[in-house]
Order: sequence, then C-alpha cells, then structure tokens
Amino acid sequence: MMAMLLTQILGALTVASAIMVVISKHPVRSVLYLVLTFFFISGLYIMMNAQFLAIVNLIVYAGAIMVLFLFVLMMLNLNKETEPKTPRLTWVIAGISAGTLFVVIIAALKDIVLISRPGDMVGINNVGLVQSLGNALFTKYVVPFEISSILFISAMVGAILLAKREKQTID
Repeated sequence: MMAMLLTQILGALTVASAIMVVISKHPVRSVLYLVLTFFFISGLYIMMNAQFLAIVNLIVYAGAIMVLFLFVLMMLNLNKETEPKTPRLTWVIAGISAGTLFVVIIAALKDIVLISRPGDMVGINNVGLVQSLGNALFTKYVVPFEISSILFISAMVGAILLAKREKQTID
C-alpha cells in the first residue's frame, strides 16, 4: 500500500514538473525542470525494480545531456530578431522524424503486459536486472532498438550541420 502511494506521488510530481518544462517562459528554468523530471522518472524506475534504468537515466540524461543543454542555452544568443526563419523542408524532416519515433514507440508497446493482481507477478523478479534487459533488448526489441539508433545518428548529423553552418554577418 505504501509503495503504491509513493508511486502515485512520484507520478504526479513527474507530470507536474514535465508541465512546468513546457509552460516555463525562461529556457534555463525549463532545462532545470527537465532535470527534476528525470530525477522523478528515475524514482519511478526504482519503484518498478528497474535499478539499471534508473542509474542510466540519472547518469546519461540528468547528468550529461542536461549539462550540455544548459551550456548551449547559456552560450546562445536567443534573440527573436536574429533568429532565421525555418524553411519548410525542416518541418517536413521534423514530421518524418516524429512519425518514425511514433512507430518505434508503438513497436515497443505492442507486447506490453499489464499486471492487475499481485498473484500474476510470478517470475517477474528479474525484470529490472541487466541480463534480462539485455536479452529482451537484443532479441525481442532489436528492430525498435536499431531504429532508435538510426534516429540518434540522424540527430547527431543534424547537430553537426547546425554547428558547421556559416554565421551570417550583418554589415
């Protein structure tokens, strides 16, 4: 009963901090709320006996990626006047990427099993362990795993192209 209450509190805090990411006007505050969201998500992973995912979430997302986001936000000059207009091709590519991500999520969720009673949890003690995670990732979910790796590579290529773009000088 206590675990269910703690899970509900963590879930509510996660949703609240995620909403604050979206509605916050200041970009640095949005990133800080996102870090808080990742901490709450790690708490939810721990409640689901997925300790490996919780630690990876904290180290990779809350630790490394969010620090990079903060550095980039602080180094950028976020003026609306100097912001270039986004071409239509960018919107098309973003739509294709979002559709691919949607396909990956649907492929990952198609075999979901909801446990309704505690008696149905027979043999579920090894769910969050690294060995069972690796077995599931490289056998059952190998196609969504590879598609997400393609998405990550395309995001890195896009970031490199944006970084290499020549700066326009105003004379």
